[in-house]
Amino acid sequence: MLKLFKKTSRKVTQVDPNMVKVLFVCMGNICRSPTAQGTFEKRVEESGLADRIFSDSAGTHAYHVSEPPDHRAQLTAQKRGIDLSKQRARRSVVEDFTDFDFILAMDKSNYHDLLKQCPPEQQGKVHLFLAFAEQTDTDEVPDPYYGGHAGFDRVFDLVEEASVGLMEHIRKQHSL
Repeated sequence: MLKLFKKTSRKVTQVDPNMVKVLFVCMGNICRSPTAQGTFEKRVEESGLADRIFSDSAGTHAYHVSEPPDHRAQLTAQKRGIDLSKQRARRSVVEDFTDFDFILAMDKSNYHDLLKQCPPEQQGKVHLFLAFAEQTDTDEVPDPYYGGHAGFDRVFDLVEEASVGLMEHIRKQHSL
């Protein structure tokens, strides 16, 4: 039986193994992947599927483990009605490839890092997140960390579009 846990404010809850599980991954897990997680979770809740779809985020590197999302990501999220404050950064682990149904990298570098860590039989779960965005001019979510607030707005625009496509894909694939 799959045992997958979600950490939220020092409380650990077991996740139903029958849920569709999605993991968003960037490098440090403080900008792009928490933004994607929060944005996707909002869409899941609005669709009434919070009891059927679980999401989490992680980083391929351990630079910011246990830290909250970047304050600029949180500010941008708040403007869009999304609260990222309870999220904490974690590093991706090999068990993620077994525990999650979709492992979505924000860019090609993290995609390749994930594939290096991923058991061969699980590699079909790893995708670039923007592969689910139908109308975008890029296949990578740019890292806004060293830029200004406009970069965080761009990240949100991209992950919102990809979240729509991902939700549609999950609904079709899992008859939700």
